[in-house]
Amino acid sequence: MIEEGRPLFVQIAEQIEDSIVDGSLAEEAQAPSTNELASFYRINPATAAKGVAMLVDKGVLIKRRGIGMFVADGARELLLRERRQAFADRYVTPLLAEARKIGLGTDDLAALIREHGATTTTERRS
Repeated sequence: MIEEGRPLFVQIAEQIEDSIVDGSLAEEAQAPSTNELASFYRINPATAAKGVAMLVDKGVLIKRRGIGMFVADGARELLLRERRQAFADRYVTPLLAEARKIGLGTDDLAALIREHGATTTTERRS
């Protein structure tokens, strides 16, 4: 769960984001408290609070005074948009650049993706 070499507060924020994206933490649902996170991950509550604060700043979590933190309405879509853009930047842009270098057009590339996608799906079923 926790990886060495990466800031703990970032990992805590990412875990919460993952829960929102996969639907296990629904919009408008109460998010785990900093004390719950600190206890679960066995970290300092201030570290957990820093991760939660990142998500508040981003508009993913909202604070309801005296009640706790809640997943903001629209948080899942915000995170999906952000992740799609990161995916495109990290994988699609370099893929397209390499495809151009070796003379593949977008139709050729789409055919390759369909072909490999079908192979991967078939392999998973076996």
